[in-house]
Amino acid sequence: MKNQVKPASAKVVQFAEITKSLIRKGNIPRAKKCLEVAERLLTTGNAETKNLIVNIYIFSVSTFMELRKCNIADMFPQSLRKEYIAQINTSGV
Repeated sequence: MKNQVKPASAKVVQFAEITKSLIRKGNIPRAKKCLEVAERLLTTGNAETKNLIVNIYIFSVSTFMELRKCNIADMFPQSLRKEYIAQINTSGV
């Protein structure tokens, strides 16, 4: 059986789902670790990685956190928070 390679976008979707699952379960320390990894990918990744983190990961996780009334400002590291704020300002919310 051949190993199937997932596209990068599918991996980012899965990473966002893992983060949301940890938040749902109340495992905030592990969720913060995921956010730190996303922060590192955003600050050190190539253009494609940065684009995926901004457009898939931040959007998915921040929407979930808002629906759950989590304090995003306390959980998001600096660069993720900056991108989140840019998304909010762009959407006109």
